[in-house]
Amino acid sequence: MIRVLVVEDDFRVARVHAEFTERVAGFQVVGTAHSAAEARDLIVSSNPDLVLLDNYLPDCSGIALLGDLDVDVIMLTAAADAASVRAALSAGALNYLVKPFTAEQLADRLSAYARYHARLSPTGGQVGQDEIDRAMRVLHEGDQPGAPKGQSAVTSRLVQDALNAADGPRSAVEIAAELGIARATAQRYLAGLAQDGKARMTLRYGASGRPEHQYESTGA
Repeated sequence: MIRVLVVEDDFRVARVHAEFTERVAGFQVVGTAHSAAEARDLIVSSNPDLVLLDNYLPDCSGIALLGDLDVDVIMLTAAADAASVRAALSAGALNYLVKPFTAEQLADRLSAYARYHARLSPTGGQVGQDEIDRAMRVLHEGDQPGAPKGQSAVTSRLVQDALNAADGPRSAVEIAAELGIARATAQRYLAGLAQDGKARMTLRYGASGRPEHQYESTGA
């Protein structure tokens, strides 16, 4: 489990962010802090892997706190000016999500972070440049626009990767089994990729005479 500390001055917003985080498989919220001082104490006592950090805290800015932390951080803040974004990234933030955002937008970034964390585990040994490059790519997969409304950019990318790696056309049933998702979910994402020109849809007729949709990557 990836242990998460939520740092947010508004109690209600902190609760919402914690609930959003707990919905994502593999993540556990180990505490919420409402000030920089409280965050420092909880980081020592709860030892989180990831901090979800607001910039507007009552005793100092989140960006100022970020510079003192030796833990992975994703900024969740209403501060949308370029200077704040640059300062946060320069101080070490792995990602930056501007309020208001949906549960799905946060889930996309957390899922991408989980894949990054697995590739560059703090307990891991030496890694090669290729592995570092892959880790950096997966870290920001959740940021990519283009998934239709109501769909996850991470899931869309996983479905596309499965098509790209396939040695021929694949059905929604086959993709669902490979990725561990529902057939209806696979079908929805495959149809979206076809609509975007990233997949080609054909029909396969079985013994029953009922056609089955098959999809193949276009390489786009």
